[in-house]
Amino acid sequence: MFRSLMERLRRLGPLFLLVVCAPTALAVVYFGAIASDVYVSESRFIVRSPEKAAGNGLGMLFKATGFARAGDEIYAAHEFIGSRDALATLDRDGAFRRAYSGDAASLIDRFDPLGLDGSREALFRYYLGKVRVRHDTTSSITTLETRAFTPQDAERINRALLEQAEALVNRINNRGRRDLIAYAENEVAVAQRNAGEAAAALAAYRNREGVVDPERQAAVQLQMISKLQDELIAARTQLAQLRQFTPRNPQVEVLQARIRELGTLIDAELGKVAGGSRSLASTVAQYQRLQLESQTADKQLAAALASLAEARNEAQRKQAYVERVVEPSHPDDAQEPHRLRGILATLAVSLLVWGVLSMLLAGIREHSA
Repeated sequence: MFRSLMERLRRLGPLFLLVVCAPTALAVVYFGAIASDVYVSESRFIVRSPEKAAGNGLGMLFKATGFARAGDEIYAAHEFIGSRDALATLDRDGAFRRAYSGDAASLIDRFDPLGLDGSREALFRYYLGKVRVRHDTTSSITTLETRAFTPQDAERINRALLEQAEALVNRINNRGRRDLIAYAENEVAVAQRNAGEAAAALAAYRNREGVVDPERQAAVQLQMISKLQDELIAARTQLAQLRQFTPRNPQVEVLQARIRELGTLIDAELGKVAGGSRSLASTVAQYQRLQLESQTADKQLAAALASLAEARNEAQRKQAYVERVVEPSHPDDAQEPHRLRGILATLAVSLLVWGVLSMLLAGIREHSA
């Protein structure tokens, strides 16, 4: 039977031996005796963040507090897993190199088998071939796969990468919380300084001008002037009556003196309200400006304090976190390489190439004949 097989191969010619038999034999040797068993550990996770309820009444009625997908954190975790920083953490004590350079891996599959290129860049390229991240945009679930030559290494590396992704998301959250609170505290400090300066300017103006509230004081002055005018009218009426009926009455001179005194008082009080550089009317505009600045500064301070309280409340909530949907698996059987499929694929490709070359050679012979 063996002789019959060899006779058939001789009839097919050396091209068949070279193109089909040799590659297939090499594939059988590689997949059958050389290729190392590869164990795949898989985990799945999702990055979530609490969704705040709307602040107004209608929003609170129509929108309850839930959970939203965190976009930036997801992509940050993906990029980190495929980064040199992640590899540096895994290989901090040379653990990654040992896992892929040990006796569990064949000479062909292991990292830097001949010791020719053990650089970090070469290790990083090798690392990218052992780690795979897939993201489902519909469910936002990320699948992390790690390949190693032992089940323990595959699970350990997968778990370490998952922990690093969680730590990265937590660092992003902590930085965001610190920045949020620091910004709010800075706004409060500025508002407090402005409110203090405005209050000090208003107090200095009151002390300098000797007024507390020009508008209220003007109202009091006008009331006094009104009373004095009433007294003046009454005195003039009484004086007119006395002149008409008893012109020689001694009270006439008293009333005349009273009328002059009331007129002087009224003019003095009117001068305090308006008409002079020190009058209340001249101080109202400056006072109103300072009072408006003080009120505005107080409102800004109240708003800044409210923002600070809201920022602290927001900081107490975990803005984003990694939720493990599936824990890293511990494979009990090698999933790669696909030995039979690899051998059959090599045979099929070899036969295809042999057929094409045979047709080309036959065509060349016909044209040469």
